[in-house]
Amino acid sequence: EVQLQAFGGGLVQAGGSLRLSCVASGFTFDDYVIGWFRQAPGKQREGVSCISSTDGRTYYVDSVKGRFTISSDDAKNTVYLQMNSLKPEDTAVYYCAVDRGGSIVTPWEFYDYGMDYWGKGTQVTVSS
Repeated sequence: EVQLQAFGGGLVQAGGSLRLSCVASGFTFDDYVIGWFRQAPGKQREGVSCISSTDGRTYYVDSVKGRFTISSDDAKNTVYLQMNSLKPEDTAVYYCAVDRGGSIVTPWEFYDYGMDYWGKGTQVTVSS
């Protein structure tokens, strides 16, 4: 059974940083894309960033480019999202998700319908 556990959310002031972690287990497949979605109150869920296990390619939604960095540690089965220069508009529940395909489907921010597994969210709140 695939399980995704997200950690690292919290309350931070604008301009601050947080690092989210997603610990994955139960994979029986080699090729996948793993990443982060977020959903703010009253808004649609959107993809933030992802990384492919096949070739290490990454994708970022325009609003986080230059501020967020996604990385993976295969030995720990963990994917990280380093979030710097946080803004109040980054406030949302962040979810880790996996697509069993190895290629990143673009625009990935709208691809939540294609994800096969979801973890529980972690709240990120950025105060102004």
